[in-house]
Amino acid sequence: MAAIRSDEAAKSALVASWHRSSGLHRLDPAESKPPKRLTDAELNRARQSVELLIRTAQSSLDRLFLAVGGAGCCIVLANRNGVPVERRGAPGDDATFRDWGLWLGTLWGEESEGTNGIGTCLAEQRALTIHRDQHFLTRNTDLSCTTAPIFDHEGNLVAALDVSSCRNDLTESFVALISLVVADTVRRIEAEIFRIAFPNERILLAPVGERAAGALLAVDADDLVVGATRAARLALGIAQNGLAKPLPVSDLICGSAPLAQDLDEAERGAIKRALARADGNVSAAAANLGISRATLHRKLARLGLTRPH
Repeated sequence: MAAIRSDEAAKSALVASWHRSSGLHRLDPAESKPPKRLTDAELNRARQSVELLIRTAQSSLDRLFLAVGGAGCCIVLANRNGVPVERRGAPGDDATFRDWGLWLGTLWGEESEGTNGIGTCLAEQRALTIHRDQHFLTRNTDLSCTTAPIFDHEGNLVAALDVSSCRNDLTESFVALISLVVADTVRRIEAEIFRIAFPNERILLAPVGERAAGALLAVDADDLVVGATRAARLALGIAQNGLAKPLPVSDLICGSAPLAQDLDEAERGAIKRALARADGNVSAAAANLGISRATLHRKLARLGLTRPH
C-alpha cells in the first residue's frame, strides 16, 4: 500500500486501477466468490452484438494461439464491457482457466474483478500486463495477463485481446514476447476491420514514420480521405469527428496547398494516367479524356509535361 500512496506511483495505470477498485467499486481484495457469469441467453446476445468482429478475428486468433498456446496460455477476446465472447485454449488447461473465469461469459470489467488485464485495459484504453499480485483480487494472483485494446474503423473502443498464463515460471522476457505478438495480432484485426468497412476505397499506410504501424487511411476515387484508423488519427491529429466530411489526402499528408495548385496537380495526374493507358499515344489519350488532340497538346505545354515521342 505504500506504493499506492506515493505520488510517483499514482501516475501509473496500475495504481489508478487499484484506486478505482477500492475507492470507486468498493471491492474487497479478499473476496473469494467465483467470478460472475452471464446466462447463456445473455452471452448469445453479447456475441451477436460483435458477430462481425468475432468472424473477422478468427484467423488472427488461430495464428496467435499457435504462437503461445503451447506455453500454458489461453487467448480471450472480450467485448467492450469486459465479457469474453471468443477464446482459444489447450484442452488440458481448460479446467484451470474455467475455474479462474477465463471463459466465455465471465464478467472481467474492473467493477466486477478489480484490477485485471481485460478490465484495466478497457478502462485505460491502452495495452498493459497485469502480473500475478498486481491483480486486485487475491484469487486472481496466480494469473499473468497481457491485454491490448481493439478499436474499430472509426477509432472507437470495441474489444480487448488478452493472453493469460497459468504458469508460475513465466519470465519477464516471455511476457515481453507475448506483448509483441498480442500487439501484432491486434493490428491485423484492426486492419481487417478497416478494410471491411471501406471495401471500395484505396487503403493507404500513412507516412508517419515509427508511428506508422496500423496508421491506415481510406481514400476514395477523388483522393478524399473518408476513413482513418485510430493510429492514423492520433499520428495525423485527426479529431474523433474530423472525418464527418471527407478531407483531401494531400492536406493530411503534405499540408494544405492553394486550390489552383491542387487543380493543376489533379489535371496533371489525370493526363499522365491517360497517356500511360494509351501507351503514349496523344490522340488516343485525348479521346479517352474527351478533349481534342490540340487541347491536350496545350495542356501538356502549360503543365510542363514532356510531349511523348
